[in-house]
Amino acid sequence: MPVQELIVRLLITFVTLLALTRIMGRKEISQMTFFNFVSAISIGTIGASLAIDPTFSLRNGFIALFAWTALTLLAGLIDIKSRPLRKVITGEPVVVIENGEIKEKGLKKTRLDLESLEVMLRKKNTFSLKEVDYAIFETDGTLSVKKKDEYQPITKMKWNQPSPPNTYPVPQVVVADGNVVNENLNALHLDEQWLNDQLQTSGVTSPDDVFYAEVQQDGSLTFDLKDSE
Repeated sequence: MPVQELIVRLLITFVTLLALTRIMGRKEISQMTFFNFVSAISIGTIGASLAIDPTFSLRNGFIALFAWTALTLLAGLIDIKSRPLRKVITGEPVVVIENGEIKEKGLKKTRLDLESLEVMLRKKNTFSLKEVDYAIFETDGTLSVKKKDEYQPITKMKWNQPSPPNTYPVPQVVVADGNVVNENLNALHLDEQWLNDQLQTSGVTSPDDVFYAEVQQDGSLTFDLKDSE
């Protein structure tokens, strides 16, 4: 392909993609749902072929780009007008924490593991599951978090409650999906006997029955039992 033709193709493709992206709207960028992801990849692939593939005619490239853009706009209209079809196209939010309890089915449905959930919570300035009332995994892959009332900043300011003395700097996970995290226990200078004693005090016979447990900053143990099958 001559250099002049390559430059012309690149310029035309750039202007066309920019115009079509503006037509499709900001949602295509701001909310990366399954459909948006597929749409973006497809348009990018067509644009790349149009720019550098000499066997791909400009006419066919423009037809493909405009046709895909039209399908994207049509799907966006359906997404707005029809709730049942919206679930098919973009999916639906999944509750992963409800009333302070981890929903294991929600985690499995979203293929979200405990470590990833912890990372997403920390990005919401939430360093302990004890603080969470509800958490919802959105269709764009983000996590929406509602803290319990006593952990809301405005509530602390209003009541002017002093913070309890802390034994540890941050909460530490000591049980994950029934498995004891000995590394974290050792870091806290605790052992499995302490863990078993704490669980038995609450009527839990074994860590195998616990889905998630963490030692709070004040030294107390917070845990969530496995869902009954």
